[in-house]
Amino acid sequence: MVRYLSGGESHGPCLTAIIEGLPAGLFLRLADINKHLERRQKGYGRGGRMAIEKDRVKVLSGLRFNKTIGSPLTLQIENRDWENWQELMAAEGAAPEDLVRLTRPRPGHADLAGGLKYNHDDLRLVLERSSARETAIRVAVGSVGRILLEKFKVKVYSHVLSIGPIKTGVETYNIPELADKIEASPLRCADDDAEKKMISAIEEARKNGDTLGGVIEIFVTGLPPGLGSHVQWDRRLDGRLTGALMSIQGFKGAEIGLGFQSAAEPGSKVHDPLQMESESGSITRGSNRAGGLEGGISNGQPLVMRAAMKPIPTMSQPMASIDWVSGEEVKGATERSDICAVPAAAVVAEAVAAWELASAFREKFAGDYMGEVEASYNYYMDQVRKRLHTDS
Repeated sequence: MVRYLSGGESHGPCLTAIIEGLPAGLFLRLADINKHLERRQKGYGRGGRMAIEKDRVKVLSGLRFNKTIGSPLTLQIENRDWENWQELMAAEGAAPEDLVRLTRPRPGHADLAGGLKYNHDDLRLVLERSSARETAIRVAVGSVGRILLEKFKVKVYSHVLSIGPIKTGVETYNIPELADKIEASPLRCADDDAEKKMISAIEEARKNGDTLGGVIEIFVTGLPPGLGSHVQWDRRLDGRLTGALMSIQGFKGAEIGLGFQSAAEPGSKVHDPLQMESESGSITRGSNRAGGLEGGISNGQPLVMRAAMKPIPTMSQPMASIDWVSGEEVKGATERSDICAVPAAAVVAEAVAAWELASAFREKFAGDYMGEVEASYNYYMDQVRKRLHTDS
């Protein structure tokens, strides 16, 4: 079992995570984590914060000579903007006499609900932790899970399906082939015509003081069958994955395979018939409408997931609000923000999915060091191959 906890505020000194349960002997390079942190900071429509932060991870424990040692792995990302907030976010001492408290909750954010829950008189105490800045450490953690998966030839991809009303025409199964083009795109979009329209839509939203959301797709290849379980609700991999995606700031919907479309189709157009592959003599599926999951368990097909991100609630033309203290009708508070963060959110979604898959992988393939994990995996996959070949 692997797990982690993270800590840190948007304008605090750093973001930190402690990961427990990694096998000893997993080869890690900070550069392999940092490249995903860099990907998260890219994307057309990002705001001024990305010009300040240059996220790089530090390892404070659990790694020696690029290999995990079995003890908790502690990751840290410094906030470069901390130098401008040290007095306002100090851990000790009295609050400055001229401290300006945030009392104008922003519609669509956690400000009001969090202020009620924790009885804060300054809503910045909610904003600091609920901010999407927290996704930086989640990308670092997810990158560690991704490195583990890649040792077993599992690959995670993402692309942007739509921004606002503009949709791409790219087919799901072409994503691995288009990976380089997607990475080179400022919108993680492999459709040139759609990309131009998306850029125009973002610029129009910028001009109007508005924001835009969109839909992203995750595509995972190389997953073995048997991750997750049908025996308890909280072990079902589909629930764990969609729950993890929905935990990303701003995400409002998630689906696997045909998803919501399957509700409008007859069963004959939703399920995947089994067939015998002539060359290998192995049981296979002629389609992947299930998106790689059946009964809460991975079935060996590529995993296909989509998630919807709402427009960012912080806008340069803020919506109507009520002052938290005076009760006066006001406009919601404004903070430095993005116009559109959908491409970056796709990278975050990759990391979140990779971590959940790595967690399920470790549950299936136990071991305190990589040799044990590899032996368990190889034995199981040999049994799977024998089972799928009916003449074995």
